[in-house]
Amino acid sequence: MRFFLVLLVAFISANQLLGQNCNSILLGEVVDFHDNTPLVNATINITGENLNATSDTSGKFRFELLCDGVIELEISHPDCKSQFVTMTIEGDTYQKIRLEHHLEELEEVKVIGDIKNNTNSSQEEKLSIQDIEKYSGNSLGDALKSITGVSSLNTGANIVKPVIQGLNGSRVLILNNNVRMQDMEWGEEHAPNIDINSNQNISVIKGAAALEYGGDAIGGVIVLDPLPIVRADSLFGKTQLNLFSNGRGGNITTTLVKSFDTGLYIKGQGSFKRLGDLETPNYLLSNTGLQENGISINIGKRDFIQGWEGYYSFFDSDIGILRASHIGNIDDLITSINSQQPNIINDFSYDIIRPNQEVSHHLAKLNYYRRFEGLGKLSLQYDFQNNRRLEYDVRVGDDAAKPSLDLRLTTHTFSSTFQLDSYEGLEVKIGTLGRFQSNFANPDTGVRRLIPDYDKFELGLFTLAEYDLGESLKLDAGVRYDFTQVDAKKFYRTSRWEERNYDQEFGNLVIDDLGTQLLVNPVFEYHNISAMAGFQYALKHDQILRFNYAFAQRAPNPSELFSDGLHHSAARIELGDLRIKSESSSKISASFERNGDKWGFALAPYFNAINDFILLEPNSVEFTIRGAFPVWAYRQTDAQLIGIDVSLYNNWTSHIRTDHQFSWVRGTDVSQDIPLINIPAANMNNSISYSNASWKDLTITLESQYVFEQERFPPNITVFSPQQQQDVALDINTPPPAYHLLALDMTTQFSLIKKNDLSVGLRATNLMNTDYRDYLNRLRYFVDDLGRNISLRLIYNY
Repeated sequence: MRFFLVLLVAFISANQLLGQNCNSILLGEVVDFHDNTPLVNATINITGENLNATSDTSGKFRFELLCDGVIELEISHPDCKSQFVTMTIEGDTYQKIRLEHHLEELEEVKVIGDIKNNTNSSQEEKLSIQDIEKYSGNSLGDALKSITGVSSLNTGANIVKPVIQGLNGSRVLILNNNVRMQDMEWGEEHAPNIDINSNQNISVIKGAAALEYGGDAIGGVIVLDPLPIVRADSLFGKTQLNLFSNGRGGNITTTLVKSFDTGLYIKGQGSFKRLGDLETPNYLLSNTGLQENGISINIGKRDFIQGWEGYYSFFDSDIGILRASHIGNIDDLITSINSQQPNIINDFSYDIIRPNQEVSHHLAKLNYYRRFEGLGKLSLQYDFQNNRRLEYDVRVGDDAAKPSLDLRLTTHTFSSTFQLDSYEGLEVKIGTLGRFQSNFANPDTGVRRLIPDYDKFELGLFTLAEYDLGESLKLDAGVRYDFTQVDAKKFYRTSRWEERNYDQEFGNLVIDDLGTQLLVNPVFEYHNISAMAGFQYALKHDQILRFNYAFAQRAPNPSELFSDGLHHSAARIELGDLRIKSESSSKISASFERNGDKWGFALAPYFNAINDFILLEPNSVEFTIRGAFPVWAYRQTDAQLIGIDVSLYNNWTSHIRTDHQFSWVRGTDVSQDIPLINIPAANMNNSISYSNASWKDLTITLESQYVFEQERFPPNITVFSPQQQQDVALDINTPPPAYHLLALDMTTQFSLIKKNDLSVGLRATNLMNTDYRDYLNRLRYFVDDLGRNISLRLIYNY
């Protein structure tokens, strides 16, 4: 009986096989996803079968004598990611297959060396991973100074603001994970609220060429992004520990990433930093300690067709302000400038006392993108920021624990971009932006509010285009419109209102007259246009010529408009001006670059003419119940900045390399024919490195920095000294002498669990313990700059 059952099953199976159609034909076509152009020489394999075909000049392929049923195709093409397609054969069948041929857009498979510039024609430089690790225990501003043409405006060693080709503050835009930072960047003593360890892809775009990010970036744009996460099933991370001799502290940062081959990923990062009092070569700097905490988390899914990401970061800092910089009157300032050391030197401490700053910053974003066949890519983003700033003065009595400044800035932004890339060689990007910002100045401080409550509305529209004219020439151009409305409510002393002739020009703004005070409601609107055009031309395979012209307009920030009172952390009275209007910049920049294996260089001159340039400068002294303080007032003028950035490297042997950088910028107030204030002095950086991969990847680098004396500065002012009862010259603008610093850096690799998973570095800055003061350090009136600092860094990759 079993024998007959076996024969029956075999008979039925044979009939099914005999009845199956194995004469079907598969006609296929392989095209580019973006523009439907045919892809030649694509390889098509039927998995599990020894059958393959190649697409012809029209992208078509053909299989014959196929049996009906389900099959799987593997399609591959040079510079494309292989794709698997499951399909059903039912008689003669046609299948169109779309591949992503623009591999540079697949960020999940990028390597760091292949990440393209944000623009073609502008001057742009990037920090290497090694540089970011080297400065992991420092600030963003410290790290960026290793880029040619970037310097910093400091308030001591812990508050560092980037300066790009002579410009800083609101003219320098910082983009953190595709979110424009809103952290009261207008203050000279307001450092960016960013943990450098949360981003390892950092670049600087010099000038306003990157219109996508904002039309008001007259100085430039700093772009910080995390490294692309590989689309694979993996778990990896890194922990870095830095220890410092100067400040007797350090920091630790850890990153952990879990990714999946489906495109899903989650990343967490955290940092902690603690320093005590810093020191110069000759004395301690009392109350210069620092404590910082930072966390961030990314979660998202990245696929070719669509993807999304959620991101949150929190950054908190408590920064001590040099105790000796707290002056009570103008005579204290005169004494400090004429003295060679601070009037307060205490024993070393980790305590942070008054005066100090406490700043916290929350940032959250949601991002979604989707690609459309034969058209392009749509991106939508919402981001939220909350910045809280508390500045504490040295006070007595019931108000001793109260902050002198208490500001809360809340920002909501929605943006969208559509990238059209369906035409060969042409890419067009169109974008919109809407932003609402609200500032709350807590009145319960016992101090007149420096910045008032205000609401700010912004609308931006832009379009950019990049066009490749063959392999050698690339063009880019763009235009942007920005609308800004500021709606503020502010109390003015009636005497100040009349002193500045506001009663004649802005009498209609008064909404309440309280006798000695006026409540006013300024509502200002600004319509700004920005545009740029440029080209990139490849002279040879390793030589590139770039040229860019950018016109940009920047609306005044609230500090420039409304400042009115004693800024305690700056120990000066600051006065804004309601008459201030948008400033307009016309910048021409060019660069000639050679990037060879043996040697290379970059030569980058620029000229920037800024109409209605807004500057803050000392002009008088004012007496208050606290004493006499210098008055720094905002005004507008026409200005010009001309400069050049030069870099050169040479690989002398397989082990020895030298690097050289030189930057020079000249700033002039052309309306008054005097130099601009706070323009960086010319500086030169040189280094020589020895590396040997066979000696545990040993690298030793000797660095030299020479900063010239700034010989162009505005005139000093004459003030009345209550102590001396006469007018005296206040030497507030005169720069300090030139200085020369040496640094030594050593790194090596060790293998613990896997190859080279432990990196050890040793770095010494101000190696010779040199006494010096920097022109762009606001504490140079009171103390020398930092002395020698020896740091140890340990990096473990797992």
